[in-house]
Amino acid sequence: MPYRDAEATLDEAMDGVLAERDVDLALVAVDDGSQDGGPELVRERARSDTRIVQLETGGAGLVVALETGWRSVDAPFVARMDADDVSVPGRIARASALLAERPELGAVGTRAEAFPPELVGEGLAHYVAWQNAIVSPEDHAREIWVESPLCHPSVVMRRTALESVGGYREERWAEDYDLWLRMHVSGFGLAKVPEVLLRWRHHARRATFAHARYELARFAECKARYLAPLLLARAAPVVVWGAGQTGRRFARALEAEGVRTSAFVDIDPRKIGRTARGAPIEPPSWLRARTDATILVAVGARGARALVRAQLDALSLPHVAVA
Repeated sequence: MPYRDAEATLDEAMDGVLAERDVDLALVAVDDGSQDGGPELVRERARSDTRIVQLETGGAGLVVALETGWRSVDAPFVARMDADDVSVPGRIARASALLAERPELGAVGTRAEAFPPELVGEGLAHYVAWQNAIVSPEDHAREIWVESPLCHPSVVMRRTALESVGGYREERWAEDYDLWLRMHVSGFGLAKVPEVLLRWRHHARRATFAHARYELARFAECKARYLAPLLLARAAPVVVWGAGQTGRRFARALEAEGVRTSAFVDIDPRKIGRTARGAPIEPPSWLRARTDATILVAVGARGARALVRAQLDALSLPHVAVA
């Protein structure tokens, strides 16, 4: 549990974790440069609970704090927690049990509830509902390229999987999504306990809202980094369904990784017949003769992804949704 200036919520965050009764655990609290009373609060609680391990980084940043925390202890499973969230007792035990039962899984999260309601806008509510609908390993494999499918502070990870993919990395994009994609392409499954076992607190200072690594362009770059080698290995033409901003952004990210888009597909008659990033824009009917292509669905309008997938399924054309 990395923390910085989280005095107001630390007690509540620790309470839920320390209330776990069906699993042996240590709570590794990593102070990442706090200037408030948080470190003293943790020290005080550690005096009466030997399960609390205190570490500090001097403010080196989140990735260093995460790496410092999980590498400091020897345990088969590593659970995440954020200092401003609320863990429902039983979360860690339930996720750990699923990892123990399913050796192919690298990480198991849970469903989450975003709060407080007055700060949960329509976009965030839609994202949390999308995450919560993804449960099985098959669900996660299907949706992994769309967006980060796991709520990071809800997750318990297999230590050997973390070690195998190199732990957390400092990149231009979100450290958790980067980790899930590396686990996925390395063959580790992802899953969820289908219960709401984490309350995910949102506020204006949360990194999800404030940090440049969560910009849409950074997410496209992250996906392209790990998808490009798979596309290059397949050596098939790459077609992007979506000639709007979302599709062009993803095509640009793929270009930086050495993958050129051979064509775009769009339903807008004003775009058909034109070009985007040097590639022709074709109507959906054009795909009937392109069974050799790898089709990437990159549409930004809400609800459009499901409609496009349905059309491609009807044509029996394999595809990957990337937005």
